[in-house]
Amino acid sequence: MDNDFDCIVVGGGAAGLSAALVLGRARKRTLVVDAGRQSNRVAHGIGGLLGHDGRPPAGLYAAGREELARYPAVTLRAGEVVDGERRDGRFRLTLADGARVAGRRVLLATGMDYAVPDLPGAAERWGGAVFHCPFCHGWEVRDRPLAVLERGPHAATRALLLRGWSSDVALLTDGPADVTAEDAARLAAAGVAVDERPVAALEGHGTALAAVRFADGSARPCEGLMVGARLSPRSDLAVRLGAELAEPTPMATGAVRTAAGGATSVPGLFAAGDGGGDMPTVAVAIAAGSLAAASVVHDLLPEDHPVPAEVAR
Repeated sequence: MDNDFDCIVVGGGAAGLSAALVLGRARKRTLVVDAGRQSNRVAHGIGGLLGHDGRPPAGLYAAGREELARYPAVTLRAGEVVDGERRDGRFRLTLADGARVAGRRVLLATGMDYAVPDLPGAAERWGGAVFHCPFCHGWEVRDRPLAVLERGPHAATRALLLRGWSSDVALLTDGPADVTAEDAARLAAAGVAVDERPVAALEGHGTALAAVRFADGSARPCEGLMVGARLSPRSDLAVRLGAELAEPTPMATGAVRTAAGGATSVPGLFAAGDGGGDMPTVAVAIAAGSLAAASVVHDLLPEDHPVPAEVAR
């Protein structure tokens, strides 16, 4: 068994590195185990992160690891945690290479994966011209012909949301539209067309998007496509450690149920970022990681400074 840490942070994305920075500055022995599979690595840049707007995600993570190297209490380790248990007040985690590590607290920042539509031309444009979050990518496609590819009760709302970035927005329902009369009226008043034709492919030069091709052979000009890509856990470690999961939402399934400060249903286990049910943006993940780390430090206080025996009597 490797050294016993105050906290093991599982995941080295925005939430995990942010948490490790707070823990390192608090002089808590911290291990960050990172599998390097952050979902936003394919994005051209991070949208809406103060001081880093437009910066490639890989650059942000590299800078974060460089900052952490200044703190002797923090250890970075490449790897994947595949199993774990809580016993005798300690968490014991097993890595894919067979190594085992132990810690008094665990902070899960394992993130979530997006279910990118199985549509020809979508995968190579994901994180750029094809996106899920308008706050992250809307600015880059502003004032261009845009579309939302989605069905269901939230499709109209997302199309109206995207209308703030362009006056040319269409809602593509890929079949019969499931839109209420009220939503249809709102869409029409906003100038958002509803197109029910089945979608066959996305077309354009390289990673750029120029048009949506329909099954009937016709096409619609489109330079930015927002899709409803549901999130699901990248790791089942939370379940293996006994944490309760939150109810599924239209955005995600399998998120960890957390209370204030990122605490889960398991004593000593915390979660932050996408996997903790937070809004899936880098800015929110950084804030959530920082808050959860501060909660870990507070949670350790009773163990670090117990009531003296003579007072307890």
